[in-house]
Amino acid sequence: MSDTAPAQPIPPSVERVMKYFRSLSREEKMAALVQYSKKLEPLPERFKEMDRTEFTVPECQTRVDLFPEYRDGNMYFYADIDPRRSPTIAAVLAILFSAVNGHPPATTLAIPGDFVRHVMESIGLGAREAGLNAMLQRLKRHAQAAERQAA
Repeated sequence: MSDTAPAQPIPPSVERVMKYFRSLSREEKMAALVQYSKKLEPLPERFKEMDRTEFTVPECQTRVDLFPEYRDGNMYFYADIDPRRSPTIAAVLAILFSAVNGHPPATTLAIPGDFVRHVMESIGLGAREAGLNAMLQRLKRHAQAAERQAA
């Protein structure tokens, strides 16, 4: 899996998000991030009592736990994070989840390595980029595991 070029074309659900964010000014991006942060769904009850060790993203400055679910050939991701305390992280996760949830693992794996940079470009939150990229890589690892499981 290359970090700079996807092994396959960018899926339409991912391309739509990237195109949308490329078209926005800095102020519009900030407003869009605030709106997306409100769209992150709460963590389903079935994940709340799980041991979170393998689901925590240690590279993030803020505690983030990402939970994958593979069912009926499709990926579903959920996160445990307080959107009020970490609206940027919640927004990026909501954006990613809206593009990949309900799609096969290949959709997650086809997200380009510069996805976070495209979304965050020009808004001055570069310090968050390493953690956000780590979350994307975590989603891709879960998608790879799901593909192996399905094979």
